[in-house]
Amino acid sequence: MEDSLREEITFRGHLNVLGTHRTTFEITKEISLSTKGNCIIGVAAKKSGMNFKPSFRKKLADDNTLVLMKITVDNDILIVNAKGHHDITLTNPTDLVVRKSTFVCPRTLAISADKASIDIPRSIINRMKNPNVNGSLEIVLK
Repeated sequence: MEDSLREEITFRGHLNVLGTHRTTFEITKEISLSTKGNCIIGVAAKKSGMNFKPSFRKKLADDNTLVLMKITVDNDILIVNAKGHHDITLTNPTDLVVRKSTFVCPRTLAISADKASIDIPRSIINRMKNPNVNGSLEIVLK
């Protein structure tokens, strides 16, 4: 796979990870998390969409782009399939949101996803409740 079409973000857990949102999941560069952020599965992300390579950002802003994501926490792996969209800008400095819907805002990483935080196995969510656990989100565009 061409390196310009791949990004990886590492993040860590937080005591308030709930993973109960029905239409989105999010990782954030923020280090704190309230229980209102029930879509957030990881904090202290090492980068946001603003840090992605320009070629990656351009490909993501295409309606025909398939977005393949792999969430890895310890030995657990979850595959998420989604799509790009011409209105994706990745201009939010802290948050990356994957959505089941087609709504796009500066926080949106991908739309029409086949999973939200409620769909993530509880084994992953329970591990992400530990601030000492790290996870990764690998994103490949096709």
